[in-house]
Formats: sequence, C-alpha cells, structure tokens
Amino acid sequence: MSTPGSANKREPRRFISGVVEGFYGRPWTMEQRTELFKREEKWGLNTYLYAPKDDYKHRMYWRDLYSPEEAEQLIALISAAKQHNIDFVYAISPGLDVTFSNPNEVAALKRKLDQVKEFGCSSFSLLFDDIEREMCPADKEAFSSFAHAQVAITNTVYQHLGEPETFLFCPTDYCAAFCTPTVTQSSYLNTVGEGLLPGIDILWTGPKVVSNKISVESIEEVTSVMRRPPVIWDNIHANDYDPQRILLGPFKDRPSELISKLRGVLTNPNCEFYPNFVAIHTLATWCKATAEGGQRDVEMDAEEQDPYYSPQKALTLALTDWLQEFQSTAQPGGPCPPAARLKKESSDEEPMQTDMGESSYVPGPGDNPLYTAEPLTLEDLRLLSDLFYLPYEHGPTARAMLQELDWLKNNSAAAAAETGQTQEWCSRAQQFDDMCEAVVQMFNRLSNAPNRSILYDLYNYICDIKSGVGLARTYVKRLGGQGRPSFNVMNDDPEPWGFRGGLSGEFQRMLPCHGNRDLFKHPPMTAVYCIRPYCPADKVEVQRIFREMQKQQMAQPPLICDGLSAGEIPPSPQCALVLEDDIGMCGYALALTDAKPAAAKIQRAVSGSVFEDFPSLITIQVLARVTDPSPARRMVGQLLSSIRSSGSRGAFCELRHSDRRMLHFYTKLGSFTPLKMAGLPQDIITMGTGL
Repeated sequence: MSTPGSANKREPRRFISGVVEGFYGRPWTMEQRTELFKREEKWGLNTYLYAPKDDYKHRMYWRDLYSPEEAEQLIALISAAKQHNIDFVYAISPGLDVTFSNPNEVAALKRKLDQVKEFGCSSFSLLFDDIEREMCPADKEAFSSFAHAQVAITNTVYQHLGEPETFLFCPTDYCAAFCTPTVTQSSYLNTVGEGLLPGIDILWTGPKVVSNKISVESIEEVTSVMRRPPVIWDNIHANDYDPQRILLGPFKDRPSELISKLRGVLTNPNCEFYPNFVAIHTLATWCKATAEGGQRDVEMDAEEQDPYYSPQKALTLALTDWLQEFQSTAQPGGPCPPAARLKKESSDEEPMQTDMGESSYVPGPGDNPLYTAEPLTLEDLRLLSDLFYLPYEHGPTARAMLQELDWLKNNSAAAAAETGQTQEWCSRAQQFDDMCEAVVQMFNRLSNAPNRSILYDLYNYICDIKSGVGLARTYVKRLGGQGRPSFNVMNDDPEPWGFRGGLSGEFQRMLPCHGNRDLFKHPPMTAVYCIRPYCPADKVEVQRIFREMQKQQMAQPPLICDGLSAGEIPPSPQCALVLEDDIGMCGYALALTDAKPAAAKIQRAVSGSVFEDFPSLITIQVLARVTDPSPARRMVGQLLSSIRSSGSRGAFCELRHSDRRMLHFYTKLGSFTPLKMAGLPQDIITMGTGL
C-alpha cells in the first residue's frame, strides 16, 4: 500500500480543468462531444469526465460489458479526446446495488474497467453520489461503516488499474450540507480522508449541491479532513433539476485564490450542449487567471474585487466569441443555404426547388415591404444572459425589470393620480415597456440566427420568457388604462398560456412556502399584524377608529354601515374581525348577513332585486399607518367565507366617493364591481360581489 508521503513522487501534477457530462437526461451526441474537445483545447482546458446518468452501462447496468458497437463509439471518443490533448476520464457508478464484500462484484467492476482501459482510456473515476446509505447485511458484517466499504473497493480498483495518474472518487457526502454534524466532525468524510490512497483525488461540490459561493476557508476546511485538496465538481450551471431554467451567466463567486488550493475544477453544465458556450468559456478564463507567465484573457482594473478575474469581463469575452458561433451555418443541423427555398409548384413530385436563375420578388408600390431579418447583436446576447443568468442571481436587466414591475404594480396609475405622481408612473411604465420590447426583438433576431443548432437548444426557454414578459407588459398597460377588453389574458377564463407550470405549478401554488425562494425579494413588511375575532370589549376601539376615519371625509349623508361601525347595530355572529399591530388596534371588518333592517333604520330605499342578489353588508376600515393591504384582504376573505356559510348569495359595501383609499382597495380586490342602485345619494357608490 502506498503511504501519504509517496504522493510527492507524482508532483508536479497539472491542474485538472474541464467539463463533466454528469447530468440526468439525454446525453450529448458523439459529434457534440468531439466539438467539446476542440473547444476545450482551444480555450486551454484539459479534462473531460464521462459520467452521463443516462448511459445505463455507466450506472444502472454497470456490470455489463459494452457491446462491439458501443465499444467502437467509445474507442472513437477516447481517440478524439487524445487528438485534442484532452484527458478522457471514464466514470462508473456502481453504488445503486453493489455488494462491496462480494468478490464477484469486485471482479465485475475490475472487468468492466479493464475493458474501457483496452479502449485506450487511462483515467478513471468511481462515483458513489446520489445513493442510499444503508448497507446490506453482508456488507455490515464485513465493514465497520459505509465509508469503510467504499474506501476498500476504491483502493482495490485503483491499485488493480496500476494507480493511474488521474483517478477520481466521488463520495456520497459530496458537499458540506450532507456532512453530519459538520465537515470536520463527519465520521464518513474523516474515514474517506484517512483511508483513500493519496494518489486518489476526491470530488466535492462545495457548501451545497449547487453552491452559490465557494470560499477559500471552506476549501481549506475540507482539505484538512480529506487530507488532500479536492477537485470541484461545480454545479453552478447545471439545470437538470429544473426544466424551466437554463444558466447563461459567467463562472463567478469562486475567488481566483482558490486555484492554488484546489486539485482542479470541472463544470457540470446545462443538459443542452450548445448553450454551454458561456459556462465553459468563462471557466477557462478563470482557470488561466493566476497562471504565472501565462497570457490572461482579461486584464483587471485596480478596483476589481478579485485582482485576477472579472466575471463581467469574462462574460463579455465569451459572448463576443459566441456571437460568431450564432452566425455560422457549419454546425450539425444548420439551415439550408438561402437559395434553397420552398416555392409553389403545380407538380407534387418536386416540392423543394431552388430559385437559382430566377429573379427575386420585388414588391409593388402599394405592397408590404419584404421582411428582412435583422442580425443578432452582442447586446442581444447580453440581454439573453441577463434573463437566464445563474441559480442564485438574475442579471442586471432582469433585476431592473422585476423592480420596475413591482413599483408599477404597487403604485398603480389610479393611485399615482391621487398623489400627483402620474407623470413618474407613466414614464416608468414606458421604460418597462421599452425593456419588454427589447426582449421581443432579441427573440426575433435569435429566431432568425443562421446557426439553428444553438437556436433549437434555446428555443423553449426564449419562448417561455417572451410569453412571461408579454403577460407582464399587458398587465402594466391595463394598470395604465390602456388594456384592450377583448385581450384574453388576466380574466376568469384565460388561455393556457395565461397561467404557468401545469400541474407542477398548481401543486407549488398550494404549498404555504411557495415563492419564498424567489430570487427577487419584495420589500419586507415593516410591521407584524394580528387578525382576531371581535369581542364586546373591542366596541370602544372600533368606534374610535370609525370617528378618526370620519374626520378625514367631507360632510356626507349616512351610510347603511355607519350604524354597524358606530356600535348602534351589532354585527352578525362570526362576522366581525379586528386588526392589531404592535401599537394596538388599527382596523376592523364587520358584516351583517341580512342588511335590510340596517337600511330601514336610516330610511335608505333599496330595491328588492338588489337585496335578493346581495342580501349581506360588509364594512372595513384600517388606519393610515397600515400601509400593507394584505391584512385587509385577509379580513375580507374571512368575512366573505362566513357570510357564504350563512347561505347568503352575495354581499355589498357602501363607500363615499371621497374615500379614495377604500375605493382603490375594493377595486384592486377584483371581486367587487359597481352596482346600479336607484335613489342613492350623489356622493355614495355601492359595490357588490357574488358568493
């Protein structure tokens, strides 16, 4: 057995840098992998780890040898990697069902790796990620722990293969979040660090499976436990866990100081091959950041946080190179040359013809001009990256759009008119519309880009964001009074594209914490509110709030609900709530299931048909210090539920035109609509909702 000190004979070892194909889903094609090797060589990366979860003989049927046809493909792939100076690392994942103590199982693993070695592969990896930790009875008898079993089989295989220069081990606890109770106190990780032969490198994803940031301190900590620096398996650009995400932002939040403290970094990027241009390109820039005597791709400014690497400069460099790829038609699946166009033919035998030798169509003076596809720009790609940035961060433009939409929503045109901010609202609405239009134009130019291979990998994502932006754009226009009534988006019977996510979306919206991990956070509430049932002792406080709100209104005729708020008429059972904050009572909501007696008391003439459809009355008031409308909405919702339980068909409220605040509140609720009632005093408006 080797000793820890023997690892020195292997020095210096090159820094491992490159790509893992380790995601769940459709594997990349042989042509795409060959293209990857060319790019890695061009950008200065040196490693490819073959670990697609969908290769059954890599994971589920790991014991089975490759067929002659499969062997031919792997031989060609390994050969292509060598031609481009890329270290092809073959990974195998026996952990789903291996019996570690069974000699036949160990022999099967050796036999499989021997076969791949015969293909020309000289670097290997054993992966024990994403498996159950429970051992079978035979293994429990043979090994003191799960970690002990993994260490034993890994060391055996490593030595059987002749202790290859590159041999990677992925532990079951491959990030800090999985370590119990901590990284330094993890018995599993300590066993792995102590037991694995020193020539074996260990894969590590960082603090989490998908790590937002990886600090120098965290790597120093895990290095001390593993007894060797880790190779980072970086999932920052992985998207196999969410079919609605693709990550096009730069490699970031890994300080370049890490390079000297790591054995290497491999990115496990998006499932889609072509959009990984940015992820791999920026990783390559990062890897070259501290190279002594090497040529850095970007020069840093004095004010940069990292003196060797700027994510934004690396992103610009990647997008500039990617733009050239979009203009190419040489990729597999590229479009036909412009001359090959479908033309109308009288014969059905040859529907596809070229228009060579024929004059181009020229529109007449009154005809529509010919459509011309505008070329894709660097700004388009920068916007695309901003919209699909990173797991924990939106790009600058995306953040700006969310912030503008939030402000426009919370300061609607109607509210802005009351406060004299109409000009600001309209100006910001136009800015938001301009940003939405930029997304649409980006979509159009992407759709007409010559390289269809990249487009097809992106198409579902850009269609989805275009649709989402379109919905937001329409909503803002409606807030500004520009919406078209016939536009069927945000009404009671929307088209399927008006609501997102299908069944998965419905499940999420039913869960209590849905939305609490959104990257865009709404401003935190400044107060905690309590809603509780009204009791007789609250009568004085309700009257005080009623009088205070009355002072803010002009002289007016009485409302039916005034007697309810003033304590002259008791609310119906289960139909009274009060709102409290840390100061005290700050609002109330009261209801009568039958409003006829209250109307008769003030001699209000109400037609019988109105009371037939809306027999119940509701009133709500909150003090001006309550700036969050959510508690009032909850009180209304609870009251309407109680009224519905009493058998009522509907409820109405009376408001004064001068009470702009409550008029805006009921209008924003969406369920209350104005009612036509004959004989109403001029200053009063009635709104109702069916139950």
